[in-house]
Amino acid sequence: MPDNPRVVVIPAPDDLNSDHVMSKLSMDGCGSVVSFLGITRGQDDGVKVEGLEFDAWEEKLPIVLRNLGENAISKFGVYSVAMAHRVGHVGVGEPIVAIHVASPHRSEGFEACRWLIDELKEQAPLWKKEIRADGVVWKGGLG
Repeated sequence: MPDNPRVVVIPAPDDLNSDHVMSKLSMDGCGSVVSFLGITRGQDDGVKVEGLEFDAWEEKLPIVLRNLGENAISKFGVYSVAMAHRVGHVGVGEPIVAIHVASPHRSEGFEACRWLIDELKEQAPLWKKEIRADGVVWKGGLG
């Protein structure tokens, strides 16, 4: 089955430019772009966070993200999806994940965007290590 041109997954191992990801959206007939940008918090549970480390099954990650985008188009009737997720070290205040959804109307775009980040957290082969002032904490993942 050929790739769906309305789903774009951008590799972002060391840097993530949300505007670049959004520029890859197909927007024919759309009146809405809904975006989610996840960034590294500077603290968690009252403890200073110094950064995050993401490990990934890098060959599988784009496949999972592409499938999620295709499912969002089918499930919510949005027109296109563009996504990227960092791997490796992500500093405080830096972007981790960008999701952009183009749709004819805003309501389905909001629903799809929320569903995409929730499903990404459930399905993507990613593992997150929080580097904190009090040590290192693994924060879930599919492992």
